[in-house]
Amino acid sequence: MHNSHIRPVLDALHECILACEHCATSCLQEEHVHMMARCIQTDRDCADICRLTLTLLARGSQHGKHLLRECIEVCEACATECEQHDHDHCQQCAEACRRCAEACQSLAA
Repeated sequence: MHNSHIRPVLDALHECILACEHCATSCLQEEHVHMMARCIQTDRDCADICRLTLTLLARGSQHGKHLLRECIEVCEACATECEQHDHDHCQQCAEACRRCAEACQSLAA
């Protein structure tokens, strides 16, 4: 596999996508969903940037590394937002986002 050296980053991106999608879906089921609007939007933004970054890195695109900085920024914003909520899905998402940001940072360095 040509991208074995970036496998940990690809795995972290994938886990972050799953956590963000789960969090957004779970937030929609919360009693006061209107209070979760910012969390849902941030989850969706994070899942999208991680998905695109993963795809470009996996295919070896020269543009993949350019997205790492933006991906780090969005992951950190999502983690910060999710950490404000006590729901388990939000806390798990925040952890996945922090791990993803760290993995991306290691590749961006």
